[in-house]
Amino acid sequence: MTPSKALCYFCISFAVGIFCESFLTIPGIFLWGFLFAGVACIATGFFVKKPAAVAGFCLIFLVLGVARLQISEFAMASDRLSQLNGAPEKITLTGIIVAEPAVKTSSQKLKVKIDDVKSVVLVTTHRYPEYKYLDAIQMTGKLKTPAAFLDFDYKNYLAKDGIYSVMDFPAIEILSSPHPVRGTASNGVSFAYEKIVGVKKTLVKSLNAIFLPPQSNILEGVVFGNDANMPRELKDKFNATGLSHITAVSGTNIVILITMLMVSLLALGFWRGRAFWAAIVLIWLYIIMIGFPVSGIRAAIMGCMGLAAGNLGRQNTSGRVLTMAGAVMLMQNPMLLTHDISFQLSFLASLGIIHIKPLIDYYLTFIPKEHFPRWAGFLGRAQHGKYWLDIVSVTLAAQVITLPIIVYNFGTVSLISPITNFLVVPIIPLLTVFGFFVSVAGVFSAWLGFIFSLPCQAILFYVLKMLDLFSGPWATKTLEHISFLWVAGYYGILAVLIKFLKNQQRPTFLG
Repeated sequence: MTPSKALCYFCISFAVGIFCESFLTIPGIFLWGFLFAGVACIATGFFVKKPAAVAGFCLIFLVLGVARLQISEFAMASDRLSQLNGAPEKITLTGIIVAEPAVKTSSQKLKVKIDDVKSVVLVTTHRYPEYKYLDAIQMTGKLKTPAAFLDFDYKNYLAKDGIYSVMDFPAIEILSSPHPVRGTASNGVSFAYEKIVGVKKTLVKSLNAIFLPPQSNILEGVVFGNDANMPRELKDKFNATGLSHITAVSGTNIVILITMLMVSLLALGFWRGRAFWAAIVLIWLYIIMIGFPVSGIRAAIMGCMGLAAGNLGRQNTSGRVLTMAGAVMLMQNPMLLTHDISFQLSFLASLGIIHIKPLIDYYLTFIPKEHFPRWAGFLGRAQHGKYWLDIVSVTLAAQVITLPIIVYNFGTVSLISPITNFLVVPIIPLLTVFGFFVSVAGVFSAWLGFIFSLPCQAILFYVLKMLDLFSGPWATKTLEHISFLWVAGYYGILAVLIKFLKNQQRPTFLG
């Protein structure tokens, strides 16, 4: 067994430990038993069989995964501020807004880091007055524990970001709007982030001055990853057609965008190595442009690791690198595994592109042309350029592997998603580029912005027509009360099918 394969097993064991502890409270006596069994296996492996040593280390890493999640749960339970949740009297707190406010049509949410205890409170307040990143505020209201919903674990969803308390519509007073000095590294990062957020707001305002809804809503989502102001009716159309990933910073969106950049650069004649580095730089410029959203950063890390792994040229090595990257992220925040859908989607989409995309490519291109003479010319051009086939295979690979997570969490599945993605996804990079040019040009000249907006208008007209055409009631299927066993069964069958298809591709002389 190679060292990289053994390390991959250790990372998987670490994640399994976190997963088991998320649903079961494992008694300490069992953990000690696993630990001693692991040590015994390692000792046996040194003298008898090396696989026994690998199994022993796997048991130890499983215990470490359980312990890592228990540490996070202990930190949540011992948070000083959360002990005031549910108190009948109002309290006054002062703190600093530590993230860009999430602005919606009639309200906004602020993440406020409290001065004395260093805890973060999620504050919901009115749409106006506007607040900014790094504003120091004083608020008076009642602290509450995040509400529990039947179909959504909102408490743990916030807990993964270190938020254990919420405050709804308190009385807020702005104490100051500090601008950090560049004297320290942390202040330098805060200063840079503040400036990036300011530039983003200027560009969004420029975009909204040129386009009217719903075009402006779509562009704001596609270019800046913000769909908060999108009307419910339009969101439902995107969900029904399976295109919602193009208007938000989601794991699937980032992974598909990274791969599409790679495919486009290769189609333009870049060497693979240059295309790889150019795609990495472009995706991080995009993350910077949209203001470093946490979900976007996680998805970009996972997507870039998947792209780097694919660049190594071997699927086994690629999957191992991706697994190790996921384990490092879980070591930093173990609650991502079960409470962050963006992490799940970005990891699975990357895994699908590594393992499923080559299979789809193989069966899309390995078509006996003598049986389809009319398509021979098209298939020859497609195999030469590979652009459209890559679009189809990337989209299908990401959707096949993320389908159970989407259905399990949202209860609906789009029946025509592969068709709509094939018709719409190829032009989204163009819409992103032209939309960004429009927002920049509009800052300096309304006429210049209008000129750049003409291609966007044509693309948006096409996108809206596709939404209207494919968003009927027949386009989606509602699946209520999906069991986790169904999800596990789906992935079990998918793993067996992938293994079988890979064996079918293997030359006979390799056995």
